[in-house]
Amino acid sequence: MSPHSAASHRVVVLPRLRFVRGAVIVLGPGKADLLEAIARTGSIRAAASSLGMSYMRAWSLVRVMNTEFRTPLVHSERGGTAHGGAGLTPLGERVALLYREMEQAALDAVAPGLARLRKDLKK
Repeated sequence: MSPHSAASHRVVVLPRLRFVRGAVIVLGPGKADLLEAIARTGSIRAAASSLGMSYMRAWSLVRVMNTEFRTPLVHSERGGTAHGGAGLTPLGERVALLYREMEQAALDAVAPGLARLRKDLKK
């Protein structure tokens, strides 16, 4: 049987929560991943690279988040001899955690329906 056949993979739910203001995505899965990667790496460039994202794209996402929240989520220092760096502000840490909590709440909310749906899926 092919490794890509329906029987070889279990169906899972992947919540894709997006918080939008007009046409602007204020926060979503990609931005949450970027926040966590910045916290982990201490660098926007390294975070972008770890996510397979361009540095310019990562900066664009950071600018949107820093603009849309009351205070910035990410702080950065320019390069120079210390090579700069970036990290999350206390609000950035809080927003990243809250996003993952809401993601888990969404999973918990759909769990009963998923259990019923699995009965109708191929084994």
